[in-house]
Amino acid sequence: MSKEIVKPGKYVSISYTIRDDDGNVVEQHDLPIGFVYGSDTELIGGMDQAIAGKAAGDEVEVDLPPQETFGEHDPDLTFTDDLENVPPQFRHVGAEVQMQNEAGDTKTFYISRIEDGKVTIDGNHPLAGKTLKVHVKILEVRDAQPGEERTSGIHSAQAPGSMTIN
Repeated sequence: MSKEIVKPGKYVSISYTIRDDDGNVVEQHDLPIGFVYGSDTELIGGMDQAIAGKAAGDEVEVDLPPQETFGEHDPDLTFTDDLENVPPQFRHVGAEVQMQNEAGDTKTFYISRIEDGKVTIDGNHPLAGKTLKVHVKILEVRDAQPGEERTSGIHSAQAPGSMTIN
């Protein structure tokens, strides 16, 4: 019997690690993540193309430039204010601040720096402007079961002896 390969209509289970330019782990999924290849599930950047034609047990590494992930860093989304103008609950690096524009659209900004009585607030994704290295392990490739092709988005796969987490 030949090995099943990743192609449209196949159920694929993967684990992966994403590292930034400096080699720091920014996201890691050791528990299986499952999806039907070619469905409306989109993997970050070029991961879809990188795993096509691969089989269970294969490992793939792909470098993803900013334009394929979280975009370039936009300096227009970063501004500085006096710390005293910021409510106390947001006076720490990493705090999330929801802001709304005149049109009523909201966006999440992050406190990225506090220094010399000033706070820097950044609306860019923390990984914007960074090239990411993604290491993917293909754990399972099989025919999709009835209904799995309608699953929207990535969901956790059932690991042997464990519960499924959706």
